[in-house]
Amino acid sequence: MSAIILSAIWGVVMMFGGVFFKKSSSPKYWAIAGLIIILTANILEFLGWKFFNVDTKGLLQFDNFGLHFNTIVLFCTLIYFLLNGRDIEKVGKHVSEYFALIFFVLCGVAIASSFKSLLMLFLGIEIMSIPLYILTGSDKLNLKGNEASLKYFLMGAFSTGIMLMGIAFLYGGNSAGSFNIDIIRLGSGSLPDMIAIGLVLLVVAMAFKVSAAPFHFWTPDVYDGAPTVFTSFMATIVKVAGFIAFIRLFQSSFGVMQSQWQMLIVIITAATLLIGNLTAVFQQSVKRMLAYSSIAQAGFMLLALFALNDTAKEGLILYSIAYSLASIGLFAILVRMKDYTIEGFNGLGKIQPILAFTATIFLLSLTGIPLTAGFTAKFYMLLAALKNGHQFWLVILAVICAAISAYYYFKVIQAMYFKAPADDDVHDHIDSPSSFKWLLLFTAAIIILLGIMPGLIVDWLYY
Repeated sequence: MSAIILSAIWGVVMMFGGVFFKKSSSPKYWAIAGLIIILTANILEFLGWKFFNVDTKGLLQFDNFGLHFNTIVLFCTLIYFLLNGRDIEKVGKHVSEYFALIFFVLCGVAIASSFKSLLMLFLGIEIMSIPLYILTGSDKLNLKGNEASLKYFLMGAFSTGIMLMGIAFLYGGNSAGSFNIDIIRLGSGSLPDMIAIGLVLLVVAMAFKVSAAPFHFWTPDVYDGAPTVFTSFMATIVKVAGFIAFIRLFQSSFGVMQSQWQMLIVIITAATLLIGNLTAVFQQSVKRMLAYSSIAQAGFMLLALFALNDTAKEGLILYSIAYSLASIGLFAILVRMKDYTIEGFNGLGKIQPILAFTATIFLLSLTGIPLTAGFTAKFYMLLAALKNGHQFWLVILAVICAAISAYYYFKVIQAMYFKAPADDDVHDHIDSPSSFKWLLLFTAAIIILLGIMPGLIVDWLYY
């Protein structure tokens, strides 16, 4: 509850603070201070110290899983603010409002991680989505960004309609006439027709939100058109929040009937893995390649929904922080590059060795190379799928797709260390102060530490 209330309050503070902030750098420091307060309050609530005792009438439930995920999201957002604060200032004149919108997104994330009612699921997803439509088109002089914002808004509105229709079918199909996900829980037997239709519609709507195939078509254009600094936030924090909502809904409501809807998830997972990885291979823009790779990473996270066991929940928590930190770090480097193509990274290892080294760690983690958090997260996902005991071929497909991903991730590493830049001065003027480099090294160190000791994150689920 602390994360929901404080995020909303701080979003309002940032929104009205824009009138009083005289320096463009002031909103960044206020945002960082607010995020530290929210993170501290959430950790204390996780440890049993509640600041807000609100009767939610069974609409929300704050358990270890949700609170632990909130802590990870807030920590990753703090890293995001520290790395990209100066870049957010350069997007436009309304810096304070940009931070306010991000805090409103975090409020939606906290709701989506704690809902016990389909109505709160809808509110959480929409509170996450609506500010993103604005952030996508925040660079008003960029026609590509305006197009991406409009496309994102129209597609998002369409998927929202599908979600509401699915919720209506679930409400009408359960005898209790309730939106509570525990009451909708089904027993043995076949799925009633209305429940089955509602389930499929919800899967379609949620698959759109997490950019799972074949509902991923908006992702490359939106990620490519949005300001890079906001693409980083959309591709990480918002995406993993969608998966937390996904697994929370299905484990509570449809877990007993898993055998009847599992094949639908298998098809979506396989399509997402194949389409994301195969399309990323042919990209020349690193930003667009990361957009397609985020689709591929969504395929691995879908394995948690396919398995729906304790190992899947552990893996999803670990995947959330591993994927988010690696992608935030990569986008932080990318946003300061003059050239977003793979050739733009040529020779970076010689001229900016720290940036190249940390980028290599992030790419290795996304690939799933041992001793990185990405490897451990992928291992948990594959183990969860194996423990489920069904569709062994899907695990083999995931391993093959991970090998394919090594090709396009390693192309960037090859460019940094084994190719010379076309212009000798191309990397000399990258804005990379020492504080930025130390933060990148800190982020890379966390990824390596979690790769060696995943229990530092996973064990807190059983605190």
